[in-house]
Order: sequence, then C-alpha cells, then structure tokens
Amino acid sequence: MRAIALLAQDKLDRPVIPDLMTQIIRLLSQPITPANFTPFGQVIFPTGDGKPFDETDAQLDLSQGIPRFYIMQLEQRGMEFSSITRHQRCTQCLGALEGKDWYIAVAPPCEGDKPKKDEIAAFHIPGHCFIKLNHGTWHAGPYFSHPLVNFYNLELSDTNEVDHFTHDFQDQFLIWQQKSSEG
Repeated sequence: MRAIALLAQDKLDRPVIPDLMTQIIRLLSQPITPANFTPFGQVIFPTGDGKPFDETDAQLDLSQGIPRFYIMQLEQRGMEFSSITRHQRCTQCLGALEGKDWYIAVAPPCEGDKPKKDEIAAFHIPGHCFIKLNHGTWHAGPYFSHPLVNFYNLELSDTNEVDHFTHDFQDQFLIWQQKSSEG
C-alpha cells in the first residue's frame, strides 16, 4: 500500500483518486497559535524594536555546525504528502516572504524512527509570522495554494546532507483540510 497525506484547504485544485492500494488520511488544519504549536516548536510574531530578549523570541540551537540562512523558492506542488522529515542536530526556522500564508504538518519529537500518526497535526500559518521547529520535530511542508512562495530558512549548512531523517508512510495518503472557522 502507498501512503500520502494531503494538506488541503477546503477545495482541492484536482480530485484525489486513490488506487486500491492507497489509504487516505485527512488532516484538519488549524490556525497556528503559540499555545497549540508548543509541542513542536514556537510561532514568532512581530514585536516592537528594542524589546529585550525573552521566551517569546525564537529559542535557537545552531551550535552543532555552521548556520545557514537562505531564501528558498518553492513552486506550488499540491497539498499532499507521503513522507515526513526531522532534523535532530538543530532547530529550524521557516517563514514566508511577501505576507503569503502557508501550511505545515508536524509531529512531536520521539525516540523511534517514525512519528505516531495520531500525533500529526496540520497548521495554517499566516504570512506575518514564522515558526521555529524544535530538535527532532517531524515536518512535511511548507505547502501553499499560491503559484510560488519564497521562504526564509534557518538551519545548519549541512542539515540536508547529514541531519535529514525521513519516514515514508507506505500505506497511507494524508490529506489536509481547513477547519471551517478558517474559511
């Protein structure tokens, strides 16, 4: 069986037509808040200039290598996923430029080599904030409905070579859906 997740707003641009070997799991996305994102990391909102550093600022750990801060340009690739990734050596920050909203699926860090499917959560992230993922937080995305989005990404220079652990859901197709309060 094949596994894929769809992170979808209410409407999909194309129908999902699974074959007999695909199990579909629908994930209900929720608006991100500091409280509901705590098991996975932090959500950082704008603050006034000159504010002293505190717990509302991104609590980073980039001590295991050379930090890499770059802009990655992604084209719209649908709202489904069949694999999920984690980085255990560093925290990671992601945010969209140009005020564009986006989605991410996450699962809390765990000891094993795969997340628990019942702990996967999907979030809608507005374009005026960014997220910091904790060490080991499983994540799929970013996903979005725009044709193209530029994201800033802060991780280590070798994260994608030496700290990129992926689990493939071989028996499921996960699907995003928005909560009705969002749209």
